[in-house]
Amino acid sequence: MAQHQRPLAFLCIATYHKGMEFLRACKQAGNIVYLVTDKKLEHKEWGKENIDEIFYLENNSNTRENLENMVLGISYIMRSRHIDRIVSLDDFDVEKGALLRETFRIDGMGITTSQYFRDKLAMRMRAKNAGILVPPFSSLFHDETVTEYLKTVQGPWVIKPRSEASAAGIRKVHNLDEAWQVIHSLGNNRYNFLIEQFKPGDVFHVDGLFQEGKVIFDNASRYVNPPMEVAHQGGIFRSVSMPKDTEDDKALKALNVEVMNAFRMQTSAFHSEYIKSKEDGKFYFLETSARVGGANLVEMVEFATGINLWREWVNMETALATNQKYKLPKTTYTPAGIIVSLCRYEYPDMTPFNDEEIVWKMEKEQHIGLIVKAKKPERVMELLDKYTQMIRNDYHASAPSPDKPTD
Repeated sequence: MAQHQRPLAFLCIATYHKGMEFLRACKQAGNIVYLVTDKKLEHKEWGKENIDEIFYLENNSNTRENLENMVLGISYIMRSRHIDRIVSLDDFDVEKGALLRETFRIDGMGITTSQYFRDKLAMRMRAKNAGILVPPFSSLFHDETVTEYLKTVQGPWVIKPRSEASAAGIRKVHNLDEAWQVIHSLGNNRYNFLIEQFKPGDVFHVDGLFQEGKVIFDNASRYVNPPMEVAHQGGIFRSVSMPKDTEDDKALKALNVEVMNAFRMQTSAFHSEYIKSKEDGKFYFLETSARVGGANLVEMVEFATGINLWREWVNMETALATNQKYKLPKTTYTPAGIIVSLCRYEYPDMTPFNDEEIVWKMEKEQHIGLIVKAKKPERVMELLDKYTQMIRNDYHASAPSPDKPTD
């Protein structure tokens, strides 16, 4: 096939400060890189040597007015600049990217499909209709339907936002009166929430790459401390990669393929979460997203497998846009784990953390974090337990969510 005659132009949307590795890799691949971000992030370190032009949004919320203003602004930009691909680097930007693709007829995920990767109610309905196990749930649209749900589905339950990208905003309730009290407190915004049965169990995540109908790379990991616990109890975040080809590893990856296919994923990185119920030992779908995982999981996956999801996402998109065949680099596997915590010090002293298995240390104000890898998963957990105690005693700062649920 004929080679592309000019550099590809990527419009990257990141209204949170993330995705610098994607921008770097995109520029290194020879592409033109445009960034759309929030005006409030103008002075953040974006790595401007990797960006050809930056455009700012005065308001990054996804209201109709703001989205219309964004479309109008991009229409002016496109009068003098060509755009080949649009990439949303954060959950909150998925709608923006989908709207721009459909408006300007640029290949990629459109509005309808994007909702399966943003709207937690749409996710659950799609998964349920595809025969995928999900915890019993209900929208909050209709009073009688909600009351019937509360009477027939055993509690406790969680009331959660449909479009938040983290565990923030989730409320745990234990009886009908408490549930209605929380629902009424949402006022006119209750339609943006759902209610779901709380299922105790271990929470897992699958991170990987999807290209034109096929999962081409996946890595399964287990949250040692579930995100909801960390968000609401001010805990310490930990995750470990799962041993390959175990029963759980195979089951998670097979389930994730079902989800990607049911949700009509196209070409993207993905981050999906599942829970293994303590009650019946089965895996249930929790949520998915068309992005890389947060909390530095990209780095943990890379140390475990040799695959950098930001960089390979760029390479996939570039190959697709130029009608080239993308080839995934050779993968490896070494057990790895990550620990991250808020820190009481602006710049913590990391010298006490000196085991040879440490392969990465976080450099972020008021945070402390490490990634370790070792030949055996038992050693990874041994180190994470050791560092958790050290961090809890000498470094940890707690900032629980204002929506802290009761136990």
